[in-house]
Amino acid sequence: MSGCAGAQSALDPAGEEAAAVYTLFLVMVVGGALIWLAVVGLLVHAGRRRETPWSAEKAGRLIVWGGVAFPVVVLVALLAYAVWLMPAIRPWLARVAPAPETIEVTGEQFWWRIRYPAIDGMAGFETANELRLPVGARTGFSLKAADVIHSFWIPALGGKMDMIPGRTNTLSLEPTRTGLFRAPCAEFCGTSHTLMAFSVVVMEPDDYAAWRRAQAGGNRPGAGEGERLFAYHGCAGCHGVRGVTAPASLGPDLTFFGQRQTVGAGTLANTAENVARFIRDPAAVKPGAKMPAFDMLPQEDIAAIAAYLVGLK
Repeated sequence: MSGCAGAQSALDPAGEEAAAVYTLFLVMVVGGALIWLAVVGLLVHAGRRRETPWSAEKAGRLIVWGGVAFPVVVLVALLAYAVWLMPAIRPWLARVAPAPETIEVTGEQFWWRIRYPAIDGMAGFETANELRLPVGARTGFSLKAADVIHSFWIPALGGKMDMIPGRTNTLSLEPTRTGLFRAPCAEFCGTSHTLMAFSVVVMEPDDYAAWRRAQAGGNRPGAGEGERLFAYHGCAGCHGVRGVTAPASLGPDLTFFGQRQTVGAGTLANTAENVARFIRDPAAVKPGAKMPAFDMLPQEDIAAIAAYLVGLK
């Protein structure tokens, strides 16, 4: 029962689609309970001692009505209700008005590449492992996979959708309340499958627009030691910080990294100590991670880079 509420619960809906899934779940539970009670009732009734045996005709009626007709009626009703509810669970299949914004999410081993398009005069940009959405507005998603099959799932907002290499799947969600939610990868994708998650921050529309404008602008270059060491030790060869380095190529974009909730796609809390730990030996934190270990660097350099990244807010 501890999973029935919280940041990663399908039973605590915070989105239009999740509410429809929750309603369908309750109806299915009631329907299943009715069938179970009927079958158990028949079993108890049939097991009672009787002075005279049942006639074949009476037993046949009991089987036909209790064991066939009742389950068929309930199951057909449940199926009809599920089909009727489908447009609310998968609104893009019902040809509702298209979402004004479609975010591209790519699953990689073992992190999430997230690209926001240019919209309303605001430039597009890329980020990683944290998704931000406006409350009360429908957002579309273009879902891809760079290596193996992953599965995009924000339990509190809606249902799952697989991310398949070489194919683009689509999904749309409409959050109904603000908050912080957790989204795990729902398809086994390798050694660190259980350590592949992303945070979802649902914001008020004005706050979302302000966040988007700031992200598009990027971080301002500084003259600190951490920024110098970030470039000197080759971190910018895989990662990027908009406004400071070239765009990210192989690894996650680190622009405004200090705003993110976690390190390593939901693995550790975002603190300077945990960032340094991840830089020192990523595989010890996340087995199978493609980032190489940098334990050969001086500890003070690792600490300076970690402090720099956490300070990118």
